Amino acid sequence: MEATEDMVVVTTFTVEGHDIVEYKGLVRGITVRTPNLAQGIVAGLKSITGGRVSGFAAVCDQARQDALEHMVQHAQEMGANAILGIRYDASDMGQSSATEVLCYGTAVVVRPSE
Repeated sequence: MEATEDMVVVTTFTVEGHDIVEYKGLVRGITVRTPNLAQGIVAGLKSITGGRVSGFAAVCDQARQDALEHMVQHAQEMGANAILGIRYDASDMGQSSATEVLCYGTAVVVRPSE
């Protein structure tokens, strides 16, 4: 279980020891990222020699974090205190080296079980 700014964020559809008292609905966070010039050059060289492209990995990691933060903000605006069943999706944006990252889940209000 991850807590982000007083928001419980889980990939499961329940929160152990808590009851769901209200469903707020679908929430999402989306971001689009591109590597900088240096990362692009290194990635081009790595495509020839092979190996892990750490610059691209950093871009992807930051994109996922940004999408998660946007989703949490969306849920807070709806009055939720938890997000259940979160998932990530990513897609390329055509000929550019941009990648779209989407994070989504179900915003709910949970309370400790009695």
